[in-house]
Amino acid sequence: MRVFNRNRGLRQVAAIASMAMVAGCSMFSDGDGGDEEPIVVGTTSAPSTLDPAASWDGSWELFRNVYQTLLSYPNGATTPQPDAADSCGFTDATNRTYRCELREGLTFSNGDGIDARAVKHSIDRIRTIGAPGGPAGLLGSLDRVQALGDREVVFHLKTADATFPFVLATPAMSIVDPDDYPADALRKDAAVSGSGPYTLASYAKGERAELVRNERYKGYAERRNGSVTIRYFQDSEAMVGALRDHSVDVTYRGLAADDIVALEGEDADELQLVEGAGTDISYLVFNPKDEWAAKPAVRKAIAQVVDRATIAHKIYKDTVDPLYSMVPKGLTGHTTGFFDDYGDPDADKARAYLAEAGITEPVPLTLWYTTDRYGSETAVLFRELKRQLEASGLFEITLKSRPWATYVEGYQKGEYPVFGRGWFPDFPDADNYIAPFVGEENALGTPYPASEITKKLLPRSREESDRAQVEREFEEAQEILVDDARLLPLWQGKQYVAASEEIAGGERALDPSTIMMVWELYRKTSW
Repeated sequence: MRVFNRNRGLRQVAAIASMAMVAGCSMFSDGDGGDEEPIVVGTTSAPSTLDPAASWDGSWELFRNVYQTLLSYPNGATTPQPDAADSCGFTDATNRTYRCELREGLTFSNGDGIDARAVKHSIDRIRTIGAPGGPAGLLGSLDRVQALGDREVVFHLKTADATFPFVLATPAMSIVDPDDYPADALRKDAAVSGSGPYTLASYAKGERAELVRNERYKGYAERRNGSVTIRYFQDSEAMVGALRDHSVDVTYRGLAADDIVALEGEDADELQLVEGAGTDISYLVFNPKDEWAAKPAVRKAIAQVVDRATIAHKIYKDTVDPLYSMVPKGLTGHTTGFFDDYGDPDADKARAYLAEAGITEPVPLTLWYTTDRYGSETAVLFRELKRQLEASGLFEITLKSRPWATYVEGYQKGEYPVFGRGWFPDFPDADNYIAPFVGEENALGTPYPASEITKKLLPRSREESDRAQVEREFEEAQEILVDDARLLPLWQGKQYVAASEEIAGGERALDPSTIMMVWELYRKTSW
């Protein structure tokens, strides 16, 4: 079996597979699952909840496989396509009325029927409950949901929003059984009543989820296995160890740079590593409530000093790419604004920014990071940022950290002068890398009015259904972000799936939001 190195992306892998099929090589079976033992997938992304109304995080990895959404991403699709819906679309020229018609004969895994009222119930309860850390913020443009008959659902929007289909495709909008999920409270038990490709046979929080084929499922997913067990790990080292000792078949989400490099050197007859383009990003946030972080000269001086290329190479072993824009490469609207304005790291230019603002002494700043959210390299990253900033002679840096649970509380209360964040997209559109971070109430807890963006550029872009036609709006928005330097992009990730040599489908298993579709995985049965 071939080992895929860093210079090979998913597109190349898919092309090779396609050519093999066209040539009639038929290397693998269709992987119908049968009575084979479960495929075991390892990840560090354990769910925080089993109720979609409470989750705007890595819980979506599980949700995609046990729940169903109106729209989703069949293999190869980059825009949302019908799943639980038979058809969906805007019914007006202003992108304010969105209609979906459900597939016929849909049922939940427990046998209860799915109708338009169940869809309305599922969406309405997200806003009614308004769970802290929940996905209600994704529905900011929604006015009301209307159920017409058994199969027709109409979404009435407050303003034009061409990104609304992308929102409906997020696992946050999973359809749940009204009999099991209260309208005004979260479900309490560790069970799932969904209509996805699999049912949740058993679940041990933080340890494992056992999935079996949902025989009632009606949707686009072609399941290539009979069952999947997902094991949750605390760190990459333990997860990769389980892969090597064959207690795990596939690993995803949470592979550390050192482990990725080591896997690349493994015997090709034992393990394979598939690399794909990633859309997760890492960045710094400057709190305008802080005396020093509020000063544009300080923020620009930091932007001028930070050496992203060194971070990508030294800390992450080139498993990430330097990022000079809040919108990552591969999406319409990506720019290299921070490189265009600042160029290579230059302490003298940074000193000039500070001197022009009358700052002549080293600037004291505290940088905060979380200890258990963005991988084992995070602490090393912040030590490198401290080294770079202090080496310029312009800053005195103190590093502090907290576990994620209390870290979130801290930045939402405005306690941190400068803090690190990561972002996995809700959906693959530039809007999702700008809108969540600006406005008086944003996902960062630090008000950022940016009225030109929030009141003009984003609304204008959402009037356009053809997302390839909104490049200029996002370029202008990013020019504002670069000028303000209140958000400082650091790196863009790559996605890696490591698997034993007998597992196939890894190159097809990631949707455009880089969520794993475990139904694509199967064991090879012929060569």
